[in-house]
Amino acid sequence: MNRRRLLLSLTVPALLASSRLARAAAADKGLIGVSMPTFSSRRWVDDGLSMMRTLNRLNYTVDLQYAVNNAADQPGQVLKMMDGGAKVVVIGASDGSAFTAVLDTAAKKGVKVIAYDRLIRDSGNVDAYATFDNFEVGVLQGRDIEARLKLRDGGKGLIELFAGAADDNNSHFFYNGALSVLKPYIDSGALTVGSGKVTMAEVATPQWSGAIAKARLQAMLKTLYAKRRLDAILSPNDNTSVELLTALQGVGYGTAAQPWPVVTGQDAELNSVRSIQRGEQSSTVFKDTRQLAVRVASMVDEYMNGKPATINDTKTYNNGVKVVPSYLLKPVFVNKANWQQVLVESGFYQQGQI
Repeated sequence: MNRRRLLLSLTVPALLASSRLARAAAADKGLIGVSMPTFSSRRWVDDGLSMMRTLNRLNYTVDLQYAVNNAADQPGQVLKMMDGGAKVVVIGASDGSAFTAVLDTAAKKGVKVIAYDRLIRDSGNVDAYATFDNFEVGVLQGRDIEARLKLRDGGKGLIELFAGAADDNNSHFFYNGALSVLKPYIDSGALTVGSGKVTMAEVATPQWSGAIAKARLQAMLKTLYAKRRLDAILSPNDNTSVELLTALQGVGYGTAAQPWPVVTGQDAELNSVRSIQRGEQSSTVFKDTRQLAVRVASMVDEYMNGKPATINDTKTYNNGVKVVPSYLLKPVFVNKANWQQVLVESGFYQQGQI
């Protein structure tokens, strides 16, 4: 009989840092380490649990740990997984540049390394990368702003740009995808960035912190937009969007006299889906992490059986040392018109949750 045992620490800090699941030895095909970057985002909590359950169904023992956004601790967690006998490690990196030394150790031990959704940089020992088409995520965000402000038809507007953490490789792909749509309108004057901040260095948000993004917007609303309307905000993800909407509401947006600006998002988090229903957040980008978990579990299984991992991209993701063989999944645009079809009918959410 296949039996599962969830090993949880008795203390809250330890629970946040680590959650482990072991299977009975009779069904055990080997130990897999899964390291996720944070416990503070529902998206990453769900990703870790989804990976654990999917690998568990394939009869692998899983050591699942969360770094609680502490980039310094995560490589040590991964090292302990390998010391504990993990044959493959799946890493959703908090800091994609912090793993060079530990991945050198992985190579010496013969441990396969799969980067999960965030590229691990500066190492030749990343065996594979699984993610969504991150450039396309940004394109979808940019197109929503383009459509809602009717820029193709001569529309104009004031916009502010926000990006994710500069040390997250995905942030650059998201932002470059969005700018591939928006930059021509900025250059032509159809879109005006009120703050003048356009470069990644100027608009990046440390640790993807919604609070930091909110504080930045609040400062602009008090000064640059005290007497003029902000028409659109490129927001990199839903966690940021929720905070930005709170800042906007604090100065009177969201009323008949001052309607919400366009506010994009990413991840289809529940609070943002509800916000889209209410007509606040304009859109989000859905990345079905169930599909990502299944794909990564399949790659793990291939490695554990001595086979190469299935990939579909060998050109896009250069980590500074090599182009990492990758598997890219397709993101889906979600707004008020299609959220039920995309999110409920697919079973990602239940109707009652929303």
